[in-house]
Amino acid sequence: MGETIKLIVDEHKSFSEQIFKLAKSDLVRTYRGAALGWIWALVKPSMTLFVFWFAFTVGLRSGKPVNGYPFFLWLVAGFLPWFYMRDMIQGGAECIRKYKHLVTKIKFPVSIIPTFTGISHLVVHILLCVIAMILFVLFGYMPDIYWLQIPLYMLMMWAFFTAWGLFAGVMSAMSKDFLNLVKAMIQALFWLSGVIYDVNQIQHPAIRTLLKFNPITVISSGYRKAFIYKQWFWEDKIELLGYFTVLIVVALLALWAYGKLRKEIPDVL
Repeated sequence: MGETIKLIVDEHKSFSEQIFKLAKSDLVRTYRGAALGWIWALVKPSMTLFVFWFAFTVGLRSGKPVNGYPFFLWLVAGFLPWFYMRDMIQGGAECIRKYKHLVTKIKFPVSIIPTFTGISHLVVHILLCVIAMILFVLFGYMPDIYWLQIPLYMLMMWAFFTAWGLFAGVMSAMSKDFLNLVKAMIQALFWLSGVIYDVNQIQHPAIRTLLKFNPITVISSGYRKAFIYKQWFWEDKIELLGYFTVLIVVALLALWAYGKLRKEIPDVL
């Protein structure tokens, strides 16, 4: 395990300059050929938010204000990290297959691929965050000290899903069935992760605690704490315990998968 950690660190040091160049290339590649280009990165999330706002506020008429904030802003705060997490759940699993030419045609360290993939998605996420902040200001809610937590939650999100990308990317490279399983689980994860509801309102204590061990729940809840509830990240210790427990487990799985399977990936691809 220690040798694998050293190998990954050395690979990132050796290719530190290429990581950001490849992240930029990944962004360009994603939106190449589309007439609207980068605008699609904003259009798709906006359409999703509009549909859920219409369904809950206009259709079901259940979109009541939350903590003094319009339901729409509460929805935005929780959905904001979901777009990144959704893209990385599948994109992380697909990343090595997507860049298999780097693995099969040249001697390129596989561990770098999830890193620059995560960075490229993070750029889009930061842009969406800026737009969300402007939206809050337009509604009359000025920035406050709690907003300073947002970069921390971004870092937590990027760290977890980069570790996930390494594990899932290696496993998906070895087995397409694993990739298909990940794709099939995305919708279930959305509904089970508190993106459109507050897990603290769940009455059953065991289920409520279990959901707080879901990093998707922790991150979505964290953004709402910063934007809506005005709470600090250390106030819910169960969420912090849940996040770091699952992060350590996924990181260990990633180290195991990379250490054991990295030499076989070029032959399988």
